[in-house]
Amino acid sequence: MTAPTTAAESLRAVAAGQRVTVRVPATSANLGPGYDSLGLALALYDTVTVETTDDGSLAFELSGEGADTLPRDESHLVVRTLDAALARLGYTRSGLLLRAENVSPHGRGLGSSASATVAAVLAAAALVEPADQPDRAWVLQLCSEIEGHPDNVAPAIFGSLALSWQEGEAFRTAVAEVVDTVVPIVAIPDFELSTELARSLLPSSIPHHAAAANSGRAALLVHALTKDPSLLLPATEDYLHQSYRSTAMEPSARLIQRLRAEGHAAVVSGAGPTVLALADGAAEADEVQDAVERFAHSVGAGTLDPEQGDESVTSWRVLRLAVDREGARVDLHPR
Repeated sequence: MTAPTTAAESLRAVAAGQRVTVRVPATSANLGPGYDSLGLALALYDTVTVETTDDGSLAFELSGEGADTLPRDESHLVVRTLDAALARLGYTRSGLLLRAENVSPHGRGLGSSASATVAAVLAAAALVEPADQPDRAWVLQLCSEIEGHPDNVAPAIFGSLALSWQEGEAFRTAVAEVVDTVVPIVAIPDFELSTELARSLLPSSIPHHAAAANSGRAALLVHALTKDPSLLLPATEDYLHQSYRSTAMEPSARLIQRLRAEGHAAVVSGAGPTVLALADGAAEADEVQDAVERFAHSVGAGTLDPEQGDESVTSWRVLRLAVDREGARVDLHPR
């Protein structure tokens, strides 16, 4: 009697000797009032290269952010996600060599886990036979399921400004082009904040007037980013999440307050603690960078230790970026 075929045995193996490289932009989600729906692709890139082998081994070459702490086994996010995507497509793999150059800092609100997820799913899609390769709508769906929401993965996949929503079980997105004069500037502090902790600080409900006010600002933000960046300051006013999270990132909250008081559209990037400022033109970008430098050397730029009663110094890394307009790029090297 023939033994029944298991699900694993029914999967086809991807061909050995393939090499695919995926470059994925960092992202900033929420952008103030666009909670879990708006995301911006930034010209700061992580690069993942996957090579398939036939010996069943798993090897890693990791560099950059997290290289000393990330796992080098099957639990690595890219490996786990790659295997899940291959299985969804009806495939499995033998050996694997993973090379990753991580530029986006981890745990800072710049979409590092979304970048890894997108890189893995796009790599898997490129490794299967051409007739089985899915489109990017399928990639968006799987990445959103894995991440739990599309606000980071959508701009990572498609670039520019992504406006995302959910219809039943389906995740959708529309891409809008950002005005050329908009200059994103990120101020990255030297401490991390987990998305889980940031979400746990949010209330279970908010007043109707706050929801209405936030809806108006989110709509205005799309107009400001695509048509009239002179409106970015009022358009980035948030009523849903930033104030509730401020206790977990006091230096970031203080910097945002300082920048906004000086007329700059500053928000928490994603769940934080990175601060994103959206400048209208090079001159304002210079002003933002100068303001961050002044803040970094001022009293009140650190984190208060409630047990010691003193303030530790927070250092900031400031990057003047551009909006990425291409999204993730895939290069498949022939066998």
